[in-house]
Amino acid sequence: MKTADKFLIGIVATIILIVVAAFIVTLSRPEETYLAENSPENIVHNYLLALQQENFERAYTYLSAEVPGYPTSAWEFEREVQQNRWRFRLEQDVSVSIEETKIRETYATVQILETRFYGPDLFDSGQSLSTFEMDLRLENGQWKIVDGDAYFSWCWTDLDHYGCDN
Repeated sequence: MKTADKFLIGIVATIILIVVAAFIVTLSRPEETYLAENSPENIVHNYLLALQQENFERAYTYLSAEVPGYPTSAWEFEREVQQNRWRFRLEQDVSVSIEETKIRETYATVQILETRFYGPDLFDSGQSLSTFEMDLRLENGQWKIVDGDAYFSWCWTDLDHYGCDN
């Protein structure tokens, strides 16, 4: 066998090993789970996970009933989310992680890092990073979401926002 053939076989074998290793790493990632509901960051984690899993009834329980445009039921919440799928990133390949939490007495702000994945170009990583915040308030001993830059409807806090049903 020629040296060039051995070299080519080595390259192909290496590529196959890399692809197999990538599949193993991807498939062996642990599935995300819900966390104890005892801190603002855990509430935000659980809310975002429930939305990603399209468990709208559970996600609805993390919202504050004191929000001016609070959906009157879990069904109404789901309808609002489905009508604004882009705002809740339901059709995108997204990963989120909690970056920082600031607590001031009965108020908290949680900063979240969002990574969006898309088809990469030749000179592009195929992902974009952004941060957003969610605000929470301690109500009857439980943290509840009262506002958010993303994964939250503007209509819940700004009833006069364009496109909101009044």
